[in-house]
Amino acid sequence: MDTAKRFKPKTILLWKKVADHPEAQRILELFPSAEIHVIEQQRGGPFPNMSLSQALLSGKRTLMIGETSSFVGYFDGQPGRFSHCDKARNGVGSNVCCQPYYKLVPISNGCPYYCTYCYLAFVYRKFAPFIKININYETMFKQIRKTLASYRGKVSFNMGEMLDSLALDHIAGLTKILVPFFAGFSNAYLMLLTKSSNIDNLLAIEPNEHTVVSWSLNSQDAIETYELGTASLDERIHAAKQCQDHGYRIRFRIDPGILHQDWQAGYADLIQRTLTVIRPENITLGTLRLLPGHFRFAADAYGSRARKLCQCNFFKGASDGKLRYPREQRIKFYNFLIDSICSFDKNVSVSLCRETPEVWSIFKNQCATKKCNCVVW
Repeated sequence: MDTAKRFKPKTILLWKKVADHPEAQRILELFPSAEIHVIEQQRGGPFPNMSLSQALLSGKRTLMIGETSSFVGYFDGQPGRFSHCDKARNGVGSNVCCQPYYKLVPISNGCPYYCTYCYLAFVYRKFAPFIKININYETMFKQIRKTLASYRGKVSFNMGEMLDSLALDHIAGLTKILVPFFAGFSNAYLMLLTKSSNIDNLLAIEPNEHTVVSWSLNSQDAIETYELGTASLDERIHAAKQCQDHGYRIRFRIDPGILHQDWQAGYADLIQRTLTVIRPENITLGTLRLLPGHFRFAADAYGSRARKLCQCNFFKGASDGKLRYPREQRIKFYNFLIDSICSFDKNVSVSLCRETPEVWSIFKNQCATKKCNCVVW
């Protein structure tokens, strides 16, 4: 069951500079029982006497209200530190392929969900294990406009790379201002990605072709084991159907695929339940990948649920430094899902997420390299 709408921070860290801001006051009024701390600086962890795993769990109930100087960041399609994936296909540079896009980050650091594999929890574990809403939205709009001023072609702004786009939308209300804002540009596109069913704001406004709503899907078994607090598979499908009926562009991202016991049955059920009621414009596939230090950190925080992730023959060989299933297992997973998808919809575009050229070459006739979840075409 989706727990996001029941999110109530135990502690609110209020940056002194924005204490009197109307948006800050509006958010504070939503949580009268929260313990409020006015802080002089936004940097620095609020849990100095806790272990990293304890700080992660406490951070799920800690909300910071502040500002940022960087809402928009460019991802050049180079996971890790090497060259573009087109060069990789020619045997040069990076061996993980991705497409470039812009990241849009109005909410940062944390999330109300408890996904055991979340790489953001590991990345932010030392200095910012809490949820932060950056309320200087005029700066965000200026940075989007500035970015668009230098482009003539289509530009994707992905609001799902560093946060769940909808989990806290009932608090921040960002879709109500961003969806109509992007409609005012001929070449700008807002990409939303979520595990939530929190779609009330999306249904309350007029949709347009410049907003794409994508759901991260997983087998129900994987959701119950590794994505605690998120919407169930049925809740996600129902939310996607409502948004499609309302007029939004819909995509799915089956990622991270997790090779749990009886995974074939679980993912076949996912495809059947989804594609019998929804026709997405794209389905992007990926498999579980973790930073090497994530195992111990996640196991300390989540116990046996996370330790199950460690019971696989992961290996490190990709340029982004992450651990993956062996190539043969990934290929088997993709073959199974692509066959299942095609049995229901032969016309939907299918793509892979952050895979190696060797794997891409196997699926070159089935997967479109430039038609993936995070970009428009």
